[in-house]
Amino acid sequence: MIGKIVTGKSFSGCLKYLHEGRRQKTEELQKMEEAKKQAEVIHYNECFGTKKELIRQCIEVSQLNPKVGKPVFHASISFHPDDYGKLTRQDQIDIAQALAKEFDFADKQFVAITHADTGYEHMHVVANRIGYEGPTASDSNSYKRMAAWCRKMELQYNLTQVLSPNKFLKPEQRVAQSQRIDKRKERLKETLVWAIDKSGNVAEVKAQMEKQGYKVELGRGIAFIDEQMVRFKGSQVGYSLEDIEKTLKAQQLISQQQQQQQIREQQRQEELAKEQTEQHRYSGGISR
Repeated sequence: MIGKIVTGKSFSGCLKYLHEGRRQKTEELQKMEEAKKQAEVIHYNECFGTKKELIRQCIEVSQLNPKVGKPVFHASISFHPDDYGKLTRQDQIDIAQALAKEFDFADKQFVAITHADTGYEHMHVVANRIGYEGPTASDSNSYKRMAAWCRKMELQYNLTQVLSPNKFLKPEQRVAQSQRIDKRKERLKETLVWAIDKSGNVAEVKAQMEKQGYKVELGRGIAFIDEQMVRFKGSQVGYSLEDIEKTLKAQQLISQQQQQQQIREQQRQEELAKEQTEQHRYSGGISR
């Protein structure tokens, strides 16, 4: 179980992203993105309604304390692939409520949202750090608190235990963990280079990577998630989406140049054969 926390300024941006996915270039692609994500709000707390209504309600309450620059609390929780199907809907709701209690927003506005666009279960909890009364929910030591909370939930629900974030491991454990990450990155890079070499466009690269067991997130950028749910942006291994597109264009150009060279060589061979045939006929005519 892996948990990540970010705090932000915009309820609109956060909730729109969770409902609609990454912003696409066309309306048709956007509809496909939304259908793929299959976002579902499974729990409401101190708020209710459509995406627009939730945004409006959260903004209204956050204005009660305009001094807080980042009122948005966004936690993403990913469960290990081996735990797929272990948790009931009520289990997921209970986990969201346990998170709210741990981070002091159980009496404030929050929603739990699930997505179905990956091969593993994951959900998001978006909360308003500001409430109608009481102190603002603290975000101090959030990474360390989240790591400890995840270990607690794994034991409580008999889930697969996942290593804590590297920054909270002992020095000797950090070295081993960093080596594992480096190996993952190197393996990802090798696989990606192979996939690009065998592809003519980004869609084919995505298909090749998925055949090799990677989940591919494709929008304005590109990211890859391996079987252990470790996620890397393409740029982390030297291949951002822009880099991939440039490499594919370069490959196409080289391929076109090679084809043109082959055509020219074939034409040259044909012309040479034609000249030899004419010379043979000419020399044959002279001999007679």
